[in-house]
Amino acid sequence: MREVAPGVYQLHGHPAHLFNVYLVEDLLVDAGTVWARKRILRQVANRVVQAHVVTHAHPDHFGSSRAICDALSIPLWAGAADRRAIETGKPQMKPGVLSRLMGRTMPKPQACAVQRALREGEEVAGFTVLEVPGHSPGHIALWREEDRVLLCGDVFFHIRRVTGPPTLSTLDPRLNDDSRRRLAELRPRLVLFGHGRPLRLGPSERLPVE
Repeated sequence: MREVAPGVYQLHGHPAHLFNVYLVEDLLVDAGTVWARKRILRQVANRVVQAHVVTHAHPDHFGSSRAICDALSIPLWAGAADRRAIETGKPQMKPGVLSRLMGRTMPKPQACAVQRALREGEEVAGFTVLEVPGHSPGHIALWREEDRVLLCGDVFFHIRRVTGPPTLSTLDPRLNDDSRRRLAELRPRLVLFGHGRPLRLGPSERLPVE
């Protein structure tokens, strides 16, 4: 893993930057697909991990959550409106071709109990929880104002350029657009995505929302 901001580490992925997982102080943020379990556990083997946060209940973000929590004996935290999807192992995906394709090609995540339902304004590992629904009903982002670091989950993608998430995988695209505008208004200096490379922005630069 590599440090991308004080106390914030991006775990190595395969392929790199495709399904991102972060360690924020003693908090593991997201857990990739069901195939990421060994890779994640190997990288955090010598670290203190006290809890696991899921930004949203999609199978490429909580795929290994149950295995990680069991192996490390840690609780899982997630946005309140995504709690049921994680606890049943049934992601709330937009009906259509993409959800059917993922269902056929990617094993379903194991159900995992959510010990703490996170809500707007709560503090975790020095970051503030922001409710940013749209991509999923209970999507959350993490914001550290002191150095303007933002973990945005899938509210934005950074594949070649910064965009919103694919409409086919977004439950409510218009609501996600509102969430994108909200995060852009924060004027982050470092943005960490669920998919894509970190993005550093200058004082006059903003996340694109059009």
